[in-house]
Amino acid sequence: MGNLVKEFNEYRTRMNGVILNKENLVIKRLWNLDTNTYAEGALDTRTKEMLGLVASMVLRCDDCIKYHLGKSNELGITTEQVYEVFAVANIVGGTIVIPHTRRAAEYWEELQSSQE
Repeated sequence: MGNLVKEFNEYRTRMNGVILNKENLVIKRLWNLDTNTYAEGALDTRTKEMLGLVASMVLRCDDCIKYHLGKSNELGITTEQVYEVFAVANIVGGTIVIPHTRRAAEYWEELQSSQE
């Protein structure tokens, strides 16, 4: 696993632990709602992750983008599908999304290389 992926996953895990250990009920409920939103339902989890990736790119949240790319990778979403998601995000969000697309592409490349 490359440094970008490793560092992101380690930081996310560590800080999630810090936050959840504070026992704030509102945060726990919000995070539970987020988890349940991406569960299988009328839409499959792959579609939901791709929707989450588009929204994250348009909102320009690099951490969110990395998270959804990681989940997409776990779910077997292909590079071709990811780049179609990137295209939708760029059309919806405009050219301001381009720098986030670059970082997303870099992160995706690292995710893919860690599987070889």
